[in-house]
Amino acid sequence: MAFGRSPGRVAGLPREAFRPSPIFLGILALFAVSGWMTWTGFGSEQLDVFLFVASGWTVSLCLHEYAHALVAYKGGDHDVAHRGYLTLDPLKYAHPLLSIVLPVVFLLIGGIGLPGGAVWVNHSVIRNRFTDSLISFVGPATNMVLAVVLVLPFALGMDNGGTEAFWAALAFLAFLQLTASILNFVPMPGVDGGNLLFPWLSPQWQRGFNHVAPYGMLLLIALLWSPVINDWFFTVVFAFGDVLGLPSYLVSDGLSLFRFWS
Repeated sequence: MAFGRSPGRVAGLPREAFRPSPIFLGILALFAVSGWMTWTGFGSEQLDVFLFVASGWTVSLCLHEYAHALVAYKGGDHDVAHRGYLTLDPLKYAHPLLSIVLPVVFLLIGGIGLPGGAVWVNHSVIRNRFTDSLISFVGPATNMVLAVVLVLPFALGMDNGGTEAFWAALAFLAFLQLTASILNFVPMPGVDGGNLLFPWLSPQWQRGFNHVAPYGMLLLIALLWSPVINDWFFTVVFAFGDVLGLPSYLVSDGLSLFRFWS
């Protein structure tokens, strides 16, 4: 999720501004190790799945926000590097409510991947409207690319070997990427889909957009509590999954394993 306005600053940047942070590398290592544990059946099956999915989801969140920041940096906002957005550090993208509380709640009770990071972009220094839209587009597009990559083994019939728990966890992680991508492409204020359209709106519409944007994600979440909209949303997600070749029964198994406490 990319939003906000901040004063720009162009100056010499140390290499550390572009290096992956130790925190991100640690999460990436946990993803690899828990993936091996899930693949081999080492230890507790449900704990392995939980660690694999949770760390994989966190990695994808970092990549989502990094994509926003990288395009913003290339488009003229060098301040994103000063704020550490190009280090893939999840703490740099943190917002108390959007980054921690809501994503965790939805992941635990609803099985929905809700990207909750925040990259503050100084839109006034972005070179043109196309680049400004592209900044918003690349975040959910990253989730969609990750979904395709995770589904490839199923689509190509490569889901042999390993444990059933591993493939269920991989399917659930792919499903989370799909939900995140589709949610973020919704064209409403405060969501990447709405921010994508913002540069092309008239000044009057932009003013109205800015009034609603701070509450846009909360409004979207509130809509998902409606049984009708919730059913429609998951119908769309599973339809995309079917097109990609994602086994829906494994998604359900992965969710059950992930929620080891229930």
